[in-house]
Amino acid sequence: MAHYHLQSFFRVPVGADFVKFTIKTTAPEKLETGLLALCVFTDGVFPLPYNAIDKASQGRLSALVSAGELNKKAGACLLLHGLAGVAAERILLVSLGEFASFGDKAWRDALASVGKALADTLAEDAAIALEEIALPPERDFVWALRHASRIIADHAYRFDAPRAKQDSAKRGARKIAFLLASEPDPAQKEALLHGKAIAEGMALAKDLANLGANVCTPTMLAETALDLGKQFGFDVDVLERADMEKLGMGALLAVARGAAQPPKFIVMHYRGGKKGDKARKNGKTPAHPIVLVGKGVTFDSGGISLKPGAEMDEMKYDMCGAASVIGAVKAIALMDLPLDVIVLVPATENMPGGGASRPGDVVRSMSGQTIEILNTDAEGRLILCDALSYAERFTPDCVIDIATLTGACVVALGRIPSGLLSTDDALAEELTQCGLNSGDRVWRLPLWDDYQELLKSNFADMANIGGRFGGAITGAAFLSRFAKAYKWAHLDIAGTAWLSGDAKGATGRPLPLLGEFLIARAKQREH
Repeated sequence: MAHYHLQSFFRVPVGADFVKFTIKTTAPEKLETGLLALCVFTDGVFPLPYNAIDKASQGRLSALVSAGELNKKAGACLLLHGLAGVAAERILLVSLGEFASFGDKAWRDALASVGKALADTLAEDAAIALEEIALPPERDFVWALRHASRIIADHAYRFDAPRAKQDSAKRGARKIAFLLASEPDPAQKEALLHGKAIAEGMALAKDLANLGANVCTPTMLAETALDLGKQFGFDVDVLERADMEKLGMGALLAVARGAAQPPKFIVMHYRGGKKGDKARKNGKTPAHPIVLVGKGVTFDSGGISLKPGAEMDEMKYDMCGAASVIGAVKAIALMDLPLDVIVLVPATENMPGGGASRPGDVVRSMSGQTIEILNTDAEGRLILCDALSYAERFTPDCVIDIATLTGACVVALGRIPSGLLSTDDALAEELTQCGLNSGDRVWRLPLWDDYQELLKSNFADMANIGGRFGGAITGAAFLSRFAKAYKWAHLDIAGTAWLSGDAKGATGRPLPLLGEFLIARAKQREH
């Protein structure tokens, strides 16, 4: 079998690695740059950078805003060329909406519009003026720089699809400055680096997910993990089918039986905690790491319970959980966070081959619990349950699994938040708050014991589905049976991991949420 390496298969000419960020304190009207983005309220409240440019241009900006040239909706833009009295070649006016209703969403919408404009501009360099009055209530420049750099770099991402004729057009600002009124402090400089690191992790996650399943196989996921380990100096173990058989991972192997591609179980050991730890000196992961588990079904046909043909191509995205945790490791390493993190990726295809599992089969999981497979398309929980059992050996501080688990979650919540289910209230609240801070929001669904009754089986300890209703909840209820030894949370990203239609492509979620969570945990460790 041919082994494809991510970077040799396609180029990434514009992405998080390509954009360079700096911080400048030059007067807005004197800043020489290809494009200067100015945020403005549309109800008469004007930030200082806007006022400086307006004064230098003899009131040109205020005249345009007063005339209604700038749409009042947050994120609306107006591009001006060659504004008299101003050193910048272009001025991009960006609406923040009305000051009275200004908040996180309006700010993110405005920055997203800036990101789109910078990704499409002919200017090679650009600047974004940030001013305290134009920050959402109770937000500071540390928060703003981390999220602005992540949003801008993420919008610069472009998947360079393998085509016979490549697009040679060079668009997009390569050097981007954030314009502040005073010199940044160390925390603000760090925030800028953190935002870019999260965007780079998102870019890797999107690269992996957007590749066809003929290229992004379980083997390629393993190769990518090994390459990251070599690049950043952490250990990676790749368990083969025989290793999984020895461990008794009967649930994972039941999914892999119908596929020609060999399954892989990937273990990434990031050791960034206290350097004097004895376990670390011996090359082992210290006790109580954070464990991230990502569902890695590189293509999900549904198996014998075959999916409908329409939009089945999007089932290459059934490994977005795996892509997100692999991207998270890259982000953690780039940020050099003082954390111990284990990443587990059970990776396989789910195919309807001659050896595939059938509805009615009973398999034994690594935990010893038996499972009656009533629907082979409920495969994600089968590979995750063995990974959750494997996580016990690390005596984790907490375990978070990320999976495109159920269409039921999309029906329940739409494509705005990811679903959150947890057996630990404190961990659930922590993730919820990190979602609000990052804009990568989650919504908690109940996980009451009543739902366990729906998983009853006459022929095994449990069934792998719980009937027609509450599918996102019964999927998590199933997983909870394998996560009793530690604090655990489950993120169902089936509605948020990718977009369909003309904008089809991976989103990189929930990496912003994970990045926020890991940064907050690192700061807790420091104190």
